[in-house]
Amino acid sequence: MPFESDRISTFLKSVRKMKIAGKTACRGKLCGHDVLLMNTGIGKVNAAHSAACVIEKVPVKKIINIGVGGAYPGAGLKIGDIAVALKEIYGDEGVMGPKGWGSYEKTGIPLVQSGKKKYFNEFPVSIPRQFSVGARHALPLQGGFKIKTGNFVTVSAATGTQKRAKELEKRFKAVCENMEGAALAHVCTIYKIPMLEIRGISNIAGVRDKRKWNLELASENCQKVLLEGIDDVL
Repeated sequence: MPFESDRISTFLKSVRKMKIAGKTACRGKLCGHDVLLMNTGIGKVNAAHSAACVIEKVPVKKIINIGVGGAYPGAGLKIGDIAVALKEIYGDEGVMGPKGWGSYEKTGIPLVQSGKKKYFNEFPVSIPRQFSVGARHALPLQGGFKIKTGNFVTVSAATGTQKRAKELEKRFKAVCENMEGAALAHVCTIYKIPMLEIRGISNIAGVRDKRKWNLELASENCQKVLLEGIDDVL
């Protein structure tokens, strides 16, 4: 959404606006790097559609997905902290049977196949050197907030109960949930384009009391991390 990229947009130079997938994209220079900035809109379909249209229209070398997300209760993250994805996982797509949920592997049909490699619910992401410290490892505090790597889960329905949050966290050994990342990683896997995902923690998954959320702080810190590390991630 626009508030998730407003700080970055102020640093763009030599901006040229263009229409892609019915949305306004801004192409320009960010700290000396050629970039294209687009707000995809919420949800998997909007994200995947936007990414595919950008890739087909512009010679893209890497996609960086930023925004806000919800930390799982046991992740050790507080509101305003940063999570960096080690992998992206579709958390609620697959098969629902008598024993509960199962991934696409239950069908035997991969979402993507590249050579002998089959991708079902999990997709790889790119990890810059400064974040390559192992799953769930917390980096030192920077600017008053923590940066932590871990698995991300993408859901169609945001988690609204503690029980569900703990279930997803345990099943996928995850630190953070969102509503777009796996779809973007899915598209990037098809096109063989690396993707990096950084999320600012706006809330704790399972707590649907928006008075306890802080979208502005989460977005501000997320954009700050990207801007300060832009030379290392591009």
